[in-house]
Amino acid sequence: MKLLEDRIRRDGTVREGNVLKVDRFLNHQMDIELFQEIGREFKRRFAGEEINKILTIEASGIGIACVAAEFFHVPVVFAKKSKTKNIAGDVYTAQVESFTHGGVYEIIVSKEFLGEGDKVLLIDDFLANGKALEGLAKLIKDSGAELVGAGVVIEKGFQRGGEAIRRMGIRLESLAIVESMDCGTGEIIFRPQ
Repeated sequence: MKLLEDRIRRDGTVREGNVLKVDRFLNHQMDIELFQEIGREFKRRFAGEEINKILTIEASGIGIACVAAEFFHVPVVFAKKSKTKNIAGDVYTAQVESFTHGGVYEIIVSKEFLGEGDKVLLIDDFLANGKALEGLAKLIKDSGAELVGAGVVIEKGFQRGGEAIRRMGIRLESLAIVESMDCGTGEIIFRPQ
């Protein structure tokens, strides 16, 4: 998606440790007009698929998932990173290792919102090591729902997450795949799609 790649080059910042900072437009300050184009592109890529829910993980995926859901006309369910008093009753859980935060945490979805008969599209902002998507896929499997595919805004193609998700047999649509990036020069190279 050229519009997204151009925006990453213009407003993204490469940091030490393979960190791509895109908080000017994606995951701190959100450019809703860009999100509209992202949602439209996910709808185009998953056209013809029967989807009745979008599942994401808090917090950065929620805005993108909500805008995408407008194009699919479906609700968004998001996995919480901690159990609260608002989650009553039975839940599905999975352990997730975070590349960004450098730790392991439990994600939680109430059984009330995910189950047999659901056809679920995963949406997230980044794909690095693939652990968030693996955890979300586990929640779907445990619920008896069907995983239709996963849409990711930015995939770090030089890390193993995308490869791992594809090996699991999950249809993965990444809108921009970063092939390499250099924190010294700030150069970002994208994989042709």
